[in-house]
Amino acid sequence: MIDRGDLWLVIIGLGLGSYCLRFLFLGLVGDRPLPAWLTRHLRYTAVAMMPALVAPLVAWPAATGGQTDPARLLAAAATLGIGMLTKNVILAILSGAVALLAGGYLMG
Repeated sequence: MIDRGDLWLVIIGLGLGSYCLRFLFLGLVGDRPLPAWLTRHLRYTAVAMMPALVAPLVAWPAATGGQTDPARLLAAAATLGIGMLTKNVILAILSGAVALLAGGYLMG
């Protein structure tokens, strides 16, 4: 069991850290133009975060005890393929969901 004092210490510490990080960009640098190289790199932050969040869920899903699941690999491939072909996020997500359901039905 976690002590309430330790829990609140972690919550407050994470809140202060998050505030300080945001203040660094918004408060101190927010009214100044950023260098072109930094702006170019920051543009790809969101694009880089999605694979970092999704890859462990595809390769080592907790639902299967960390074992690679062919249905999830099929869904990831379908999502990536449809996304690259159509450039439509909603269609890519829906195709991945359908592929996951179909793969689970056929392989399960």
